[in-house]
Amino acid sequence: MPEPRRMLTRLLAALALAGSAPLMLGADDPGPMGPAKAALLRGDGIAGEVALNKMLAAGISRQQVAARMGEAFILQGDLVKAREWLAPMQFGKGEEAHGFRMLGMLERLSGNLPAAGQAYDKALTYAPKDPLLWVDIGRLRYIGGEQLQAIDAAQRALAAGPDEPRALEFRAQLLRDASGWEAALPVYEQALELEAGNANLAAGLLERLSDRQPANQHLQLLFARTLYETGDLAKLHERFDVLALRPDAPVYLLELIGRAYEEQGDRAAAAPFLDRAAAATIPAIVPIPETDPIGVLAARWTDAPGIPATAVPYVRSLLAAKNVAGAQTVVNRFRQIHPGSADALALWGDVAMAAGQPGQALDAYKVAAQVRFPETLLLRMGETFDKAGKGAEAVPVVAGYLAAYPGSRLAARMAASHRAFAGDWAAARSLLENLRRRGGGRDVRLLADLSLAQLRTGDQAAALASAQAAYDLQPASGVAAQALGMALAFAGQDQPRARALLAKAQAIVGPNQLLEEARHKLD
Repeated sequence: MPEPRRMLTRLLAALALAGSAPLMLGADDPGPMGPAKAALLRGDGIAGEVALNKMLAAGISRQQVAARMGEAFILQGDLVKAREWLAPMQFGKGEEAHGFRMLGMLERLSGNLPAAGQAYDKALTYAPKDPLLWVDIGRLRYIGGEQLQAIDAAQRALAAGPDEPRALEFRAQLLRDASGWEAALPVYEQALELEAGNANLAAGLLERLSDRQPANQHLQLLFARTLYETGDLAKLHERFDVLALRPDAPVYLLELIGRAYEEQGDRAAAAPFLDRAAAATIPAIVPIPETDPIGVLAARWTDAPGIPATAVPYVRSLLAAKNVAGAQTVVNRFRQIHPGSADALALWGDVAMAAGQPGQALDAYKVAAQVRFPETLLLRMGETFDKAGKGAEAVPVVAGYLAAYPGSRLAARMAASHRAFAGDWAAARSLLENLRRRGGGRDVRLLADLSLAQLRTGDQAAALASAQAAYDLQPASGVAAQALGMALAFAGQDQPRARALLAKAQAIVGPNQLLEEARHKLD
């Protein structure tokens, strides 16, 4: 990542903007509402409430202050009192649009998504070209599983307010999900002329957000990075060591924790995290196991068929049980409720793959990737391209993903494989050597692949060094034994050992063309 600290500062500043902007109002108001608006603008709900109470004491009607009072209580986290002011829907003249927008926000925060949508619809009748309202609508659609419709709302927000920071920030978030940080960063920069030092300012906000969204992996990783950048390593370990110990911990988090321990001089504690981060192998695609019995999952889905938290695990369990027909029924119902949901589209693709319909699965995955493109989806798309007989079409997709997410180890490994199959061994070697420099020096599979690429580019000395490193790490590995046997055979060194290694490899991994090629070199 170029200039990582500067980029982080920019992203954190944008996130700080996202955290404070939802309740921002317009320009300064010199009228009697001015002090209250100013307080709410800076996120001070208590000061806003005080200013509004003074207006009431001075004879201003309840209806005229209702929208802003509701906003003040939302800022204070008191949704019950906010509802007392917003639910009657009695807003003074000129305050209707803001009042219904605040009511929509209240319902969204309360989890009443249909009611939130109704409130936003009413707000639209008063302010159909309000960019902030369209941003709120877009966010509602996104969390409600209508991600494609959320993109449309973001475009409407930008059309109504091309220079509106919140509209730019929301569009950037959608770009980030679909195309990566590199694509989103220019839009973030439009949203906020940036200063250094925002990592410290954003840490408190990120902590509050991460407490409220424990399942938001990106947010959690951003908070972890912030703690690392600000030097608060004690809190980093307190908050994230347990997560890093999980077998499915993100590689990025493993690297952060490992580096933090290294900076503290504790290499023994750092080693296991860095070793795990170095294992950048391409994982197998298998259904995610569910801990609850399938009958329990079925009952939950029956009660709430349109909620991803009930539909997704149920479909996974059905696929694991080889009940493809049942999974199709569930996913079709889910798609009917949320036709624009990336979750629904990706799940539809999974079921189509299980049903032996890779072409249909690929169509679903491609649309899902327009909204959100995680590594797991890239991996599934790669397999689907192969099964659909369109392996060549995966090459530009993986290359584009690597350009958008240059830190993706998975994309780099897939791209290296593509270059190797195409006979472009120099490019494959470059990608693999880059992965090794980025922490892959203890990945046996990577070192073995790199050794082969080095052989193919005529560098026998480098190939022998890489293969020996792989074998030293894991002498019991058939892949490592094969790599070292090949390297010795091509270098013309220690032929008895080369033969023994090739025999050992065949006993573990079975016969293959590479082993035959190496044996031919020894004859």
